[in-house]
Amino acid sequence: MKTLFDLPGNRRLTTAATLVGAVAVTASLVAAVPAPVEQPVKEAANVTAALPAGQPSLALAIPANEEVLLQGSTTGSYFWDDCSGRQGDTGLPAIGKPMQQGLFASPSWPLGTEGYIFYKGKMAKFFIGDRGPGVPSDSGVMLDIDGKTFAELTGTTWNQDTLTISGDQGHIPIQYVVTKWGDGPGLRGEPVPFSSGAWRS
Repeated sequence: MKTLFDLPGNRRLTTAATLVGAVAVTASLVAAVPAPVEQPVKEAANVTAALPAGQPSLALAIPANEEVLLQGSTTGSYFWDDCSGRQGDTGLPAIGKPMQQGLFASPSWPLGTEGYIFYKGKMAKFFIGDRGPGVPSDSGVMLDIDGKTFAELTGTTWNQDTLTISGDQGHIPIQYVVTKWGDGPGLRGEPVPFSSGAWRS
């Protein structure tokens, strides 16, 4: 029995049909492969424009959705006001929240102000919830860091019983970035000593 392919006149027709079929199958396979999708280029947020001239950019260390409102440097001390009366504790923090990690004190910034501090390559987030340092702010100590954060930054240990850190560091040079001004009383801008009364503003 002979097939259409075996007939001499039909060989060319069958070969042509086979080629056309192969081309059609190849074309459909090529069409089925998805075209490469071009990924959108993400542009970096330009937060450096808000930085004071001549200071290094710490803005790159903070989340891109936060704006740098103020950047500077000062000396930081530590405290822990838990209403126990120990180690100079003056009672409940001025903001009305319990003492906690991340709650810092400023002699002048508005309560509720938020930002970050930097020390030897380490960064810590903060919010201003209390007033202080008092007298030390007249000598340039403009930020009281909660004791637990201070211990983490300095590589020491926090003692909850004595409200002190191990070692003898009581003050450290820090850099700060303010990302949000609080709605509470206080003065925006460079920190000023407690004795100025700016915290009442």
